[in-house]
Amino acid sequence: MASHRRPKQPSRARVTVLTTAAAAAVAISAQAANAAPSAKPSKDEVKSKVDELYEKAEQATEKYNGAKEKQEKLQKEISTIQDNVARGQQELNKLRDGLGSMAAGQYRTGGIDPSLQLFLSADPDDYLDKASTLDQLSGQQVEALKKIQDKQRELTQERSEASSKLKDLAATRTELGNKKKEVQGKLAEAQRLLNSLTAAEKAALDAEQARASRASADRVQLGNSAPASGRAGAAFSAAQTKIGSPYVYGATGPSSYDCSGLTSWAYAQAGVGIPRTSQAQANAGTRIYSQSQLQVGDLVIFYGDLHHVGLYAGNGQVLHAPRTGTVVRYESINNMPFQFGVRI
Repeated sequence: MASHRRPKQPSRARVTVLTTAAAAAVAISAQAANAAPSAKPSKDEVKSKVDELYEKAEQATEKYNGAKEKQEKLQKEISTIQDNVARGQQELNKLRDGLGSMAAGQYRTGGIDPSLQLFLSADPDDYLDKASTLDQLSGQQVEALKKIQDKQRELTQERSEASSKLKDLAATRTELGNKKKEVQGKLAEAQRLLNSLTAAEKAALDAEQARASRASADRVQLGNSAPASGRAGAAFSAAQTKIGSPYVYGATGPSSYDCSGLTSWAYAQAGVGIPRTSQAQANAGTRIYSQSQLQVGDLVIFYGDLHHVGLYAGNGQVLHAPRTGTVVRYESINNMPFQFGVRI
């Protein structure tokens, strides 16, 4: 006879777990469905983030410029030291040849001085430190040995200095590479965000930049502000010829510039050498803390870390290379956090 057993009922705990899990799954699905439409950032959000990345890229650019300037300076110093060492070695060789000739002359006239013979076969430093040795040498020989000793010490010091600078150069090259990667990383991230925009959104942003550049040229009224000096006026006039040139990080002309690249280039055209970076340019002259006292051609420093610089254009305007994606143009001095001016 068949057995009719009643099916086993699920436990109350298991029913509760299953019910809770099902409810959670439904809730997650609903949240995902509601969140999906707002995943893509708006054009304004992208612009804000891109502007922030460009500012960080400019900060890194000025550090990159500083490392590059230091590298070039070290390379020149090392080259000079190496030239000095080469010339010093030639002088040392001549001194030794001269002492050798002296020894040969003594040999022909009756034998070489024992102390001099000893010198020619070993390090003179060991013998010059001994007064007894000096007593056995003629005055001419003592003078020759002293010159050799002084030249050897000089060469040792210069070689040590060159070695130290070579280590510094290696560290600077590493820093330069790191800063370059940082700049490129910020720019690549900004480009990725811009690529996420639709063609219409990109066109709208490009139109905004074009209007900003046109407006800066159309509305600027420089007034009758006098230049700080003839050279400041010459630097400003040179910069004006570059209006419309694109911003490129690390560039110093003649077809593209970054902020400090433009100002250093402009002053170079006036026959004045100023440092390469905005931070160094901030210390290149007399600081002017009141905007009302600025004169055309003064450097104008912006941001708390001094990472941006332009040239004062008069009437509250600055002529500068703003950032990636823009060109050299006029802009209101109040569009950025003004720190102080610098009169060269």
